[in-house]
Amino acid sequence: MKKTALLAVLLGLFCANLAYAQQGDVMFGVGTLMSSGSCNPFTGVCPEKGGAYTAISGDVIFHGRFGIGFDTAWRASQGLYFSQPFRPILTDFNGVYQPNFSKKLGADLMGGIGWQSTRFYLPYCTGYYTCNNFVSSHHFLIDLGAGIRYYVWKGFFLRPEVHYYYVLNNSNDFTSDNLFRVGASIGYTIGGNH
Repeated sequence: MKKTALLAVLLGLFCANLAYAQQGDVMFGVGTLMSSGSCNPFTGVCPEKGGAYTAISGDVIFHGRFGIGFDTAWRASQGLYFSQPFRPILTDFNGVYQPNFSKKLGADLMGGIGWQSTRFYLPYCTGYYTCNNFVSSHHFLIDLGAGIRYYVWKGFFLRPEVHYYYVLNNSNDFTSDNLFRVGASIGYTIGGNH
């Protein structure tokens, strides 16, 4: 309930800011997660990498090409961790700078903070009144990202992108606190010159 209320407030702020903005963007993307290290044969702890990740994101850009944005990426299918299914979800809120190189080509540069919630799925339910078949591990993160935006038709664009996450204490669950998400998004610009 609290997460739904927070999402509704953030969506309301996003829509309210769009009225004063020069442009807004909505995006859907796919990619994969990369991390350094290898599996430890003694502990069985492995790096958090691989798998297909889907993402949704949006931003509001004001005059001067600066704005605010959000991004959420989650593993599309469950991975295995010590033979236990798991799924990471990365969410961040960013300051965004969008320089334009030409009418069809621009960049997205972003940096901000967020959290990673990794769900470890259980073969049974927990909780007295509700049935939760997972436990979550939550960690604060700092992120940087960049993408090259190419407008293919009117307001529609393609954006190859890379995101770097420093996930505090992620090494409690995996072998590294450093993650990279690489992929591409398709999006649409509302307003602006496209």
